[in-house]
Amino acid sequence: MDIQLEMAPCGYFSILDTGIVQSVNQTLLDMLLLEREALVGRHIETAMSVTNKLFFHTYFYPYIQINGHVDEMYVSFRTSDNQEVPVLLNGVRQERDGQVVIDCVVVIMRKRIEHEKDVLQTKEKLEQLYQATSEANKQLERLHEEYELKQQELLRINHELEVKATTDPLTGLRNRRYFQESLQKLIAEYQETRVPLSLLIIDIDHFKHINDTYGHPVGDLVLSGLARLLQRLSREGDVVARFGGEEFVALLPGVEQDEAIVIADNICRTVSKTPMDNYQITISIGISTVTDTDTEQTLLHQADLALYQSKAGGRNRVTHAAHSAAS
Repeated sequence: MDIQLEMAPCGYFSILDTGIVQSVNQTLLDMLLLEREALVGRHIETAMSVTNKLFFHTYFYPYIQINGHVDEMYVSFRTSDNQEVPVLLNGVRQERDGQVVIDCVVVIMRKRIEHEKDVLQTKEKLEQLYQATSEANKQLERLHEEYELKQQELLRINHELEVKATTDPLTGLRNRRYFQESLQKLIAEYQETRVPLSLLIIDIDHFKHINDTYGHPVGDLVLSGLARLLQRLSREGDVVARFGGEEFVALLPGVEQDEAIVIADNICRTVSKTPMDNYQITISIGISTVTDTDTEQTLLHQADLALYQSKAGGRNRVTHAAHSAAS
């Protein structure tokens, strides 16, 4: 590793798909108060708390496997003396020397930490000034206003981080992480209330041909155009998200099997009649409707099998998992 990268103003590490650290720069080692042998050759999750291991394993690996990169993922590392280090993490998956590696950089969330320190310091001043004279009480009011402003700023920063963590940057739809959390929540609600739930997996037909023929910028325009149309056709309370690549998903709370087929047929027909930035496309849809025995995995698997049947049946069509032929 050259000296510029070794002493760069941000942390750097490279891992295999398995999570084993291949290399790390001195900046990250200093950040975590670790020696090089404590990370190199070990799993990156050894430098995380149990909570952050779960988050990293659940969202980082699937996202980077599908998209090839991760942008501004909020996570915390743990120092050798068990202190939390909150960071923004960027990663890219690529092949180097015949081996697939994931290169990552991390930047400490200094702005957020500074705001948290400011809020705590202002609060301590407030507690002291409550015991002071009337003149001190005037200063107390000014500090209280400052405290409120800083709290609002901290809330705003937290909201921005949450939006970034749950939004697909290309289409503006919710991302896979948000979809999976929503799916888990809605299935839990079904188990308690028996309110029906249907799931659509939507795939653009021959999308590779679009990219190969017109280039990826046109492919991105098509993805964004379809995202806008799906959002327009959705109902209040529906969750529409980009699942990865050219696949989209929609969660339809309160929708039984027959109604889900009607909704999906309408989406399929509308897309086939609506140009996406002057490019005409069709989509295939797979549907599943929750039952008493379903989990997140089985509901997704059934919809995926139904999507495969739509593709095999000629594309530009809808299939429900409960049917043996395209609807």
